[in-house]
Amino acid sequence: MKAGKKNIRIGSGAGFSGDLVEPAIELAKKGSIDYLVFECLAERTIALAQLQKIKNPNKGYDPFLEQRLKAVLPICIKNKIKIISNMGAANPIAAADKIIEIAKELGVKKLKVIAVRGDDVMELVQNKDFVLLESKTPISKLQKQVVSANAYLGINPIIEALELDADIVITGRVADPAIYMAPLFYEFNWNKDDPNILGKATAMGHLLECAGQVCGGYFYDSNKKRIPEPELLGFPIAEVSQDGEFKITKVPKTGGFISKATCKEQLLYEVHDPKRYLTPDVVADFSNISFHEISEDCIKICGATGTLKTGKLKVSLGYKDGFIGEGQISYGGFQAYERATLALSVIKRKLVRLEYNESDTNYELIGFNALSKDHPIGKPEEVRLRVAVRTNTLEEAQSIGQHLEALYTNGPAGGGGAFKSVKEIIAVQSFLIDENEVDIDLTTKSLN
Repeated sequence: MKAGKKNIRIGSGAGFSGDLVEPAIELAKKGSIDYLVFECLAERTIALAQLQKIKNPNKGYDPFLEQRLKAVLPICIKNKIKIISNMGAANPIAAADKIIEIAKELGVKKLKVIAVRGDDVMELVQNKDFVLLESKTPISKLQKQVVSANAYLGINPIIEALELDADIVITGRVADPAIYMAPLFYEFNWNKDDPNILGKATAMGHLLECAGQVCGGYFYDSNKKRIPEPELLGFPIAEVSQDGEFKITKVPKTGGFISKATCKEQLLYEVHDPKRYLTPDVVADFSNISFHEISEDCIKICGATGTLKTGKLKVSLGYKDGFIGEGQISYGGFQAYERATLALSVIKRKLVRLEYNESDTNYELIGFNALSKDHPIGKPEEVRLRVAVRTNTLEEAQSIGQHLEALYTNGPAGGGGAFKSVKEIIAVQSFLIDENEVDIDLTTKSLN
């Protein structure tokens, strides 16, 4: 435990892998924060990272780790800010090695990085046939298609790393709120078995985990929900007291705003049942939360509680599920819609002749009916034909874009801007395991 502080300030430096780095720099410089947290994993991200690791055992961590650490590490060291992140993805050890390499390049003299492992449960999957929650089928039916199986860990290994005096904690798959929650249990020596304090901390972590969203980024639109200077959107800070109550705020004079409305929207984001939000650490109850405006861009949140955890961990299973072949081409000007429709009919007839399954094909005219197939808008003066087909083989997928590209000279007239692509499908399903089936390991990398 690190005693002495009555309030802890935690900044959210990222809400997904490709997030902007500038708001994180601003938090480190001007946020008066104790911790800077980067939440960078989505459901499919770790499966894609596992494929990278298979190709190169020194990869498999977040592709923007180097950019982020080079930008914020000197500031964080100067301002005594600890960093926590799940940018380790499929390879936390390699990520820790890369951070040490970056630190050396920056002239850092002393740094302790602790990597958390244990979320990778592929060995468990190979030895036991679990039933998938979504399809109700056993994993064995996927045979050799499985590429990753990662359990959502909780706060305990991160707390342990902080107790070992880590400057940076780098993890793989953990529950999104956990990387924000763990510093509070370390700093305040909270009871890790108290469901009410865990519920409060979970609400705080959930409000922070998507970074710019709670500052209005996912809130604003062109009419009633306007925000100031969205191009300068700030990222949020939670100021938490020892009793578990907390405020959400941001760096002054940054873009966007924090209000009751932005907090309410974020609180409900990706939460199926606000009364029973299942996490590795607690079943959180958000149903009695209240929001209180303290000042401009400062909202106090009260009333989160929880009940005892289930003892189960969710596991995301990533597996190969075929390919998507895609082709696009644009038509503009006189009778653009008619020519695009004609081109679409040509492609449909081709794919019927080639015996593609109709249920695996998607045809759309972007700018006309791509988002509103039942209620298309009026005929536009420019439209983009897009065809995407799910296939079993790479060769079949490649042929889709070729058929679209061939419309250049095989008509109808005036097509342009052709594009084609092939993507391997990495699908995700989930299953549950007992938490005691996971073996957690901490690995330290240091500069002395």
